Amino acid sequence: MTAYVVLLRAVNVGGTGKLPMAQLRAMCEDAGLQQVRTYIASGNVVMRSAASERQVKAALESRLADYAGKPVGVIVRTAAEMAQVLAANPFPDAAPNRVVAIFLDRAPPADTLSMVRHRKDEEIVLGAREIYVHYGDGMADSKLVIAAAKAGTARNMNTVAKLVEMAAQVTPAG
Repeated sequence: MTAYVVLLRAVNVGGTGKLPMAQLRAMCEDAGLQQVRTYIASGNVVMRSAASERQVKAALESRLADYAGKPVGVIVRTAAEMAQVLAANPFPDAAPNRVVAIFLDRAPPADTLSMVRHRKDEEIVLGAREIYVHYGDGMADSKLVIAAAKAGTARNMNTVAKLVEMAAQVTPAG
């Protein structure tokens, strides 16, 4: 059994993609996932499963598409991968609510940084399957556009740290 963290894209943000967390937990349990726990109402789930990352992703994408009537982005990381994302934060001295990891299904394209638009004071560093962004003046007034991030989903370092903590509490057996 593997502990996983699942991140949904565009759920309960800005009035789009409304999904009660109780419904999300039920979908996860219906997919055979165990010890399902959600964190805040923005599509963060911790669970364990004998299935592969790809199988977890496919099972949830199918159920979410049936529920929403359209595709819902699902990003899956093992507990160990999520811990590595936190450990690799290139901005450890910055306020954790001003640093995000944008989670992607695969490594960011080589031209990611050259394609960034409307950059002001933001700092950007590419990770394994993430893009780290430090918003020096905060996100509220940022006009930053990262084309490679369009299919991803962002979580600030406070949320990443909480998900790492929750995933560490998922027991390997029943």
